[in-house]
Amino acid sequence: MNQDVESSVFARGAAYLKAMAHPLRLAVLTELTRGPRCVHELVDATGATQPLVSQHLRVLRSADLLVAERRGREVVYSIVDDHIQHIVLDAVEHAQSEGTQHDHHVHDAH
Repeated sequence: MNQDVESSVFARGAAYLKAMAHPLRLAVLTELTRGPRCVHELVDATGATQPLVSQHLRVLRSADLLVAERRGREVVYSIVDDHIQHIVLDAVEHAQSEGTQHDHHVHDAH
């Protein structure tokens, strides 16, 4: 792979991961893996305030992770593609399994 192309690909990949790297944004993305949602549904699902959810949606949209579609008075958000959905679900699943595994590890005091 050409080094310029490689650098560009890694930079885009890093930008995607950076945009996901916040607990609320990951929670929003996880909710969106279940299907398209409008802001009030994301507020209800996450327990965060509407202004805070909207702020994080802007970050995710600016990173090209979400698609927004106006339906009447509401804007409905969805994840841009299956690749992003897999990254989100894999990260959450890994965190859940790590927590379970970590709880069962016996720590040697030596």
